[in-house]
Formats: sequence, C-alpha cells, structure tokens
Amino acid sequence: MCGCGGGRHLPGEPTPYDVGRAELATGRRTLLKAGGGLAFSTAALSAGAGSAEAATTRKRVYVLVVDGCMPEEVSGGQLPNLFDLMVSGKRFAKAQSLPIMETIPNHVMMMTGVRPDRSGVPANSIYDRRAKAIRELDRASDLRADTIIERLNRRGLRTGTVLSKEYLYGVFGPRATARWEPAPIIPVSGHAPDEFTINAAMAMVEDLDPHLMFVNLGDIDRYGHTDFTGPLGVKAARRLALAKTDLYVKRFVDLLKSRGLWKHSMLIVLADHSMDWSTTNRVVSLTAPIEEDPVLRGKVVIADNGGADLLYWTGPDSGKEEAVRRMLRIARNQPGVLSAHDRRKTSLRLGPGAGEVVAFCRAGWRFSDPDPRTSNPIPGNHGHPATIPIPFFINGGHPAVPRFAASQLVAQTVDVAPTVAKFFGLRGGPRGGWDGTARL
Repeated sequence: MCGCGGGRHLPGEPTPYDVGRAELATGRRTLLKAGGGLAFSTAALSAGAGSAEAATTRKRVYVLVVDGCMPEEVSGGQLPNLFDLMVSGKRFAKAQSLPIMETIPNHVMMMTGVRPDRSGVPANSIYDRRAKAIRELDRASDLRADTIIERLNRRGLRTGTVLSKEYLYGVFGPRATARWEPAPIIPVSGHAPDEFTINAAMAMVEDLDPHLMFVNLGDIDRYGHTDFTGPLGVKAARRLALAKTDLYVKRFVDLLKSRGLWKHSMLIVLADHSMDWSTTNRVVSLTAPIEEDPVLRGKVVIADNGGADLLYWTGPDSGKEEAVRRMLRIARNQPGVLSAHDRRKTSLRLGPGAGEVVAFCRAGWRFSDPDPRTSNPIPGNHGHPATIPIPFFINGGHPAVPRFAASQLVAQTVDVAPTVAKFFGLRGGPRGGWDGTARL
C-alpha cells in the first residue's frame, strides 16, 4: 500500500529510532531539553561553525509541508488562514508533485533540488534486490544526494527538522543540526499528530532558532487515507483535520511575528502530493494476471505505492526485454490502469531503484498488491497522476519575498531547495546543477 501504515522494516533491521538512539549513545548527537518537556537531538555544526554569517544573518526560512493537501482545499475556503497567506504572498496555481507522487520522494526532492534518478529515492516502497524484500525507503543511507540542509550546515548556519512521520525521520536521519523525534506516534498511521508536531516546531524556534526549519504536518494526509466518506465526496474526517491544521499554521506564524522573526523570514508552504479516493469495487491488482503468464510466473515482484505499482523482474537478464514487454501489455489491459511505462524509456527519471515497469491507476481507483482485498484496504491514495496538483506559495516579511503576486509558471516540489539557496545567497548548486528552479 502507499506507505500509510507503520512501516515495512526488514526482519532484524534496526528502526530509524534505533539508529537515532545509537547516535546518542556514541556521542554523535546530544539530547537537548526544550520548553514544554520536549527534547531535540543536536549535533555540533560542521565546517563553517561560528562563521560571521551565522552570527550576523537574520534571514530565516521555514518550509511547512501540509502533507496530502489539495489546492482546492486552500482556495475553496476550508483553510482560511492558509488562504490568506497564499493570496498575500506569491502563489503558483499550477504547482505539481512529481513521480512517484508519494511522501518520501517528494520531501527528498524538496530538500535536494534533484529528481529521484539522482537522489536514489523514487517511491515510498521499493523492492530491495539485495535484501530480496519489499521495504520503505526510510534509511538515511537511502538518500544519496546532497541536501540544502547540509549545504547550510557547511556555511555554519543552524538547521532543524520537525517531521511528523517515522519514515521521514528515518530518511533524513542526522542531517540537520537539530531534529525532533516524532512523538507520540499513532501506531496504525506511523505519524505524530499535528498538535504535537506544531508544538515541537514552535519550541525549536524559541529554543534553537534555526536558520532553516523543515516541517511536515501529517494529519491531513493520514485522515484522508482512512476517510471512508471520501469516495462519497463528504470527507468528514479530512475536513476536521483541515480545520485543525489551518489553526496550527496560524499559531506558528503568530509566533514568528511575536518574536520579531517574521520580518526577516521566508515561509514556503506546499504539499508533497494531493489525494484521491476509491471505492472497494475500483481496485486493481496486477499480481494474478502477472502470475498467469508462463514467462513471468514467479519472476516478478510488485511494490505497491497506492496509486502506482513498481514492477521488478527477478529472472535472468537474458529474459528482461521480453518480460518488460509482457508486463507492459498485461498492465495496460487491466481495468482501472491509466498507463504503464518502461521505466528506462520515459521522462519519469526514477532511476533503477524503481524497477522495470511503472504502472499508474486511473482517478478513483487504487492498486492493491498482492491481495486485492487486504493489501491496500484504505480508500484514500496517491502516487498516480490524479494526485499531481498541489498548493505551493511563498510568504514572509523579508523584502525579497513578493507580495500579492500570482505566477502561471509550473512550480514543483523540486523547486524548494534552489529557492532556499537563492534566498540565502548560496552560489552554484549540486554537481550537475539543480533539477528545480528558484521561485523568488
């Protein structure tokens, strides 16, 4: 399924929290008590620590990800505080998530400014060929590209991550100079409620004052996944989450203003993907038709990402080309499948970790592999083209931030890192350049 649950860890593998505790035990990071009984793990600043820039710059950037939010939920009045921030800043009405339209890869794109073929993170769930198992990309070592977090660290600036989801905590690992371990975690959803997340973000502002803070608010996404009124258009649980998260964002902005930080700040608000709902009779499972094929039987593994399936050939290399042709034909012939692509011959830019074939479902459908009844029972999903549109806007009191501006350019999640870099005056970019564009 699309990574909504408590995670897919390999047997005997340490969880992200085990890794974090090991860092504390070995002295790589220390535990700093903050206000309200919260605690952050911190690391000493690397090269550039104590620089004149760190001591003198008043610039601050806050990236708030309203996970799974749909643009019409902002413009349609369900998020009045976010709407006010959107129209009074610079907004991008054509903003997009990028494939695979899932949480982990799009958060990684935000902080790296590069696509998955360069970062190594194409989806939430992949088939790990070495381990011969499906797992989530929740290890810090899975992310192979440099991040804007690390670039600012090297300048001696303070960075912080406040990420509500277990796997985000894991994939970004110890990169920030301060990070919050999400707690309390709801076992089924694998995330900390927004009330606790925003309190942690506010405490980090008050106690550590990072130059860059990266925040994920997960309630809208998690409520949307399990909202069985979603296919009916009611979205009762999701509407509750929208109202609460909207107030939490207002609290955060009010804090920045009360502490005099807003006038020096840039706030980037966006989603990592939107959401789509399906009924129980609109489920696609590719496992059975793949197993009916005599060439493919027993030699294909499917990593289910809700609105997208990643198909991996595990047979001999000599049979790969024929296998890809068969997988494409079978996937395209299934009801509810929008499209299927040879991963190597498209502009998806997912890299080899995404397997051989990528299939997307139609709007109002979902994948459920291997079992069409039990593997993905949740009604709300993303990963497919129906969930590309996202809200994306910039606000803040710094003079570099445009006011009451609307752009018709297609902003994307991969644009966040170059925008942050431009705001801080960082020259150059990653080796090979940015895949995104600065949106100031």
